[in-house]
Amino acid sequence: MRFKLLIAFVEDSKTDAVMKAAREAGATGATIINNARGEGIKAKKTFLGLSLETQRDVLLFLVEQNLSRTILEKVADVGEFDTSPGTGIVFQVDVEDALGVTHQMKELAVTVEEKI
Repeated sequence: MRFKLLIAFVEDSKTDAVMKAAREAGATGATIINNARGEGIKAKKTFLGLSLETQRDVLLFLVEQNLSRTILEKVADVGEFDTSPGTGIVFQVDVEDALGVTHQMKELAVTVEEKI
């Protein structure tokens, strides 16, 4: 079984909705890193020295490669990444090897067979 790592930077107010959508699309879970900051093309806005930007969460999904594009698109859709600039991004990278996922293999095998 081959895997992809999906990395999503999501507004913290949308994390729960993105997680729910990713699970519905086939993700078996994620690691969430809270309170990340980022800057896009435009510099961050401040008011009296305080940042006006929303906090971001970083979501790391290790997913089976046949499910990755569907999950990627669902995360982007629910996070409104393409419709509202500055709300977040998601991308995927190939995973050479992964350990600690054997407990998910049986469930993933059934899910992948259903989707293919």
